[in-house]
Amino acid sequence: MIPEVSSERREYIPLGWLEPPVIPSNKLRILMEASLWEFGVVTSRAHMAWTAHIGGRLKSDFQYGIGLNYNTFPWPDATPAQRAKIEALAQAVLDARAAWPASSLADLYDPDTMPANLRKAHGALDAAVDRLYRPAPFAGDRERVEHLFGLYEGLVAPLSRLGAAKKGRKRAGQRLPV
Repeated sequence: MIPEVSSERREYIPLGWLEPPVIPSNKLRILMEASLWEFGVVTSRAHMAWTAHIGGRLKSDFQYGIGLNYNTFPWPDATPAQRAKIEALAQAVLDARAAWPASSLADLYDPDTMPANLRKAHGALDAAVDRLYRPAPFAGDRERVEHLFGLYEGLVAPLSRLGAAKKGRKRAGQRLPV
C-alpha cells in the first residue's frame, strides 16, 4: 500500500504491506500482488525523486496517484540476478523496520528520528536501483529526474509519432490550416 498523501519532509514515502482481514481506506493506493521487486523500486530514491517532481501536491505534501506517479514511471530493465539483488535489499529495508516493532511507519520515516539501520538499508537499496539505470552514481535528485525524463521521453516518443501521423493525414478535399 502507498499512502495517497505523505509529508513533504519525508525522504521516502512509507510504503507498507497489508494482509487480510485489513480493509484499506480510500486514502491508500494498493498494488495488488506486489512483490519485493516492486516494493524495492517504488520505495527507492529514484521513484521518490520522480514522485516529488511529477506527482501532485496536497498543500505542500506529496500526493501519490497510480496514473500519474506509478504508471508513468520508467521502470528499469533488470536481469534475474539484478532483480534478486533488489528483492534482497528490499527485504533488508523490511527487516530494518521490523527491528523497531513499537514504531509506526510515520515514526520510522520521520526525517528527524529515522533509525540509522533503516536509513542505511534504504541507502543500499537506492544505490542498487540507481545502478539499474546507469553505472555512474547520480549527483542528486535533479540529475536522477533528468535521466528518468529522458527514459520517459523514449517510452512515449513512439506514441507521439503515431499521434502526429494520425493528425497529419489529409483527407481528400480537406484544407490544411494556415
